[in-house]
Amino acid sequence: MAAAGRARAAAAALALDTAVPRDVVLFRHERDRFFRLVGLFCAGQGLFWGYLAHLAFTTLRPPPAPPPPGPGDDPLRPRDNKWRLGFTASCLTLGSLIVAAGCLLPLRAVRRVTLLRGGRHVAIGTHAPLGLGRGGSFTVPLRHVSCRAHRGEVPAALPLKVKGRPFYFLLDKGGHISNPRLFDLTVGAYRKL
Repeated sequence: MAAAGRARAAAAALALDTAVPRDVVLFRHERDRFFRLVGLFCAGQGLFWGYLAHLAFTTLRPPPAPPPPGPGDDPLRPRDNKWRLGFTASCLTLGSLIVAAGCLLPLRAVRRVTLLRGGRHVAIGTHAPLGLGRGGSFTVPLRHVSCRAHRGEVPAALPLKVKGRPFYFLLDKGGHISNPRLFDLTVGAYRKL
């Protein structure tokens, strides 16, 4: 009976600790310049692979009349359109994947985590695609946020799972946690989603 009373008292103390009277920024990591450079790199790669696909499609045409095979025949010269179309599709696919990665990576890198007044909701802000602009922010209930590892266990980034959203959000270890105890009790806690 006494153990149950202590558990309720501990739970009440925990609830009081997390019920903040005003908004508290728990985590902040501004990396605008880095994501702009990554976006510039990805856009440049997209243009390069797009140009290479255009060049392959227009210049790697097979010869009009097949010459008789001989000792001077070039084995790398395509003899039909399969090689040309395959190389063009490969270039377009690779360029698209690089640009998509440049758009999705900043959307998963957390810029700011704010515990809202009352301690029941959290605002998570991310960077913008390709590093262009300020990025978005969304608010979720604290019970829908689960940290998959303790901040002392991970070497580079802390994975944060938000219920109803695919993939993880990443909190870089280079960021600043303003109140470590409050962070561990709220956002840094593991919850079964």
